Amino acid sequence: MSGVLRRWRATALLRRAAPRTLRGRLSLVALVTAALLMLVLTVAFNAVAGHRLQHQADDELRTRAAAVATTIDTSGPTVRVLETSHDDLLDADVWIYSGRRLLEAPPASGSLTRVADALAGRGGQRCVTADVHGPLRLCSHPIPGGATVVTALDLSPYRSSADTLLLGSLALDAVMLACTYVLTRLAVGRALRPVRTMTDQAGQWSAVASGERFGSMRHPAELARLGASLDAILDRIRTLLRHERQLTGELSHELRTPLSRIIAELDWWRARPRTADQTDASHQVIAEAAESMRTICDTLLADARDGTLTAPGTAETLPTLRRLAEVPYLEGYLTVTVDGPSLVAGVPPALLERIVSPLLANACRYARSTVAVRVHRTSDGVGVDVTDDGPGVPPAFAGLLFEPGRRADPDDGHGGAGLGLPLARRLARSAGGEVAYDAGHTPGARFVVTLPAG
Repeated sequence: MSGVLRRWRATALLRRAAPRTLRGRLSLVALVTAALLMLVLTVAFNAVAGHRLQHQADDELRTRAAAVATTIDTSGPTVRVLETSHDDLLDADVWIYSGRRLLEAPPASGSLTRVADALAGRGGQRCVTADVHGPLRLCSHPIPGGATVVTALDLSPYRSSADTLLLGSLALDAVMLACTYVLTRLAVGRALRPVRTMTDQAGQWSAVASGERFGSMRHPAELARLGASLDAILDRIRTLLRHERQLTGELSHELRTPLSRIIAELDWWRARPRTADQTDASHQVIAEAAESMRTICDTLLADARDGTLTAPGTAETLPTLRRLAEVPYLEGYLTVTVDGPSLVAGVPPALLERIVSPLLANACRYARSTVAVRVHRTSDGVGVDVTDDGPGVPPAFAGLLFEPGRRADPDDGHGGAGLGLPLARRLARSAGGEVAYDAGHTPGARFVVTLPAG
């Protein structure tokens, strides 16, 4: 249990010590990689340098042994050492053997002579390293005739050279690692600068639903792919914002009529004292308007969440349309008639109201005296015609009727945001139906709603 706890603590410590930025992590990876590579190169370099220095020392010993061999006479029955003018130089750290018998040895050689004896006794050309009052290298050199020369060399200068090479390579490694880390951070920071710029731009563009995109800019292949991904995200954000504005506009458009009824009833009720029956009637109107507002919110929010209105239900067309055609504030000014066979549409009553309501409100807004709502059977469902005797739709504007926010004449004195007809068509299509404008009908305007049969 304690071992697991220690490993967990070590892992947590490593996680806290690890860089938190991509720049820091890439710099650390480059530093560790360079350190491992330099470690391998340093070990290999110093191993080769050490081997080379030892080889030079052995060559020096063999050269000295060859020089000493010229002073040895092996032509007679015994091995003789000839005296020369350079005996002092040649005899320094040199042992001469006849077989295993020592003929000459350097003065005060002491324990080093035992090493030379063992080396000469083994025969052949051999070299050993001994640490006797400092590092020494000894090599044996056999001479034809039974003689052997053993030479010794102090390795301290060679060891000093090797240590100097090691320290120099370590210092060079430290400088190279520092340069690698600094240059990697600079290079990674420069490489990531466009990413940071793109991130900032994406944040600004998404906040204001800008139409700017990265696809029109020149970037390396990797950043081009990132730009394409950001463009797709920005497009989705823009679409969501557009849907949000559309939903807000449609809700305000649809809620305006029942809210106006509530305000009108309250103003009428407060104008002068009312009887209990009149008060109850006002309460009933307000309750119906509030219920209508709730139905509007439920219907539009369901459509915004799912994209298709799949709630089961059917609606008796005539009762629903007659209830919808009750416009108290138009009494005495406009006649609204609803007729046709009693047909059942394959949509819920609330959805039927939301589809026909904008068409009816639009007809009442522009009609001179009458609005007619007629129900009829179609080849594949139920049709509802909404006709008025108003001025009709200008031919030039007929193609723009169902575009959100478009009105034929914004200064005609009628309220409206140009959202009712697009909403009616969208809701009808989501239920498998359609809303169309009959351009051949005159005078006035006629809109035709087709819905699936119930």
